Amino acid sequence: MTITADLTATYDSTAAVAHFGARLAFETDVADVRAALDGGTEFTLVDVRPPEAWDAGHLPGAVHLPGGKIRLRAEQTVPRDRPVVVYCWGPGCNAATKAAHELAQQGYAVKEMLGGFEYWVREGFAYDTATGRVEPDPDPLSAPPHPA
Repeated sequence: MTITADLTATYDSTAAVAHFGARLAFETDVADVRAALDGGTEFTLVDVRPPEAWDAGHLPGAVHLPGGKIRLRAEQTVPRDRPVVVYCWGPGCNAATKAAHELAQQGYAVKEMLGGFEYWVREGFAYDTATGRVEPDPDPLSAPPHPA
């Protein structure tokens, strides 16, 4: 069976607006999260990766709630009075999607950060480790250099 995209199909702009609007309602990206952090927006940032990954590096201000612990520990770890943004490794990992699903089932207002920790680092944004803060250079394939 061959699957191909029909680029000549009639375009339904109403369906497109609904589709992309729905995605934006539940997804965000690393640049938007960085802007929200810099702007003082009140939200809870949740890293759902395993402890070894958290120790190797995590976003500043994040709380650690490994995916397998969400059902048991979300109520004690994640405030309900603000939006929640979850992230995992990167585009090849769906742990953040699973975590967002679980948190949504528990009634949290949650978004998934597309790109995860990988694209945070590739953008050149600072992150924290068990031994201190790291200021990586932006990856020229995914982000322009930051102004000095």
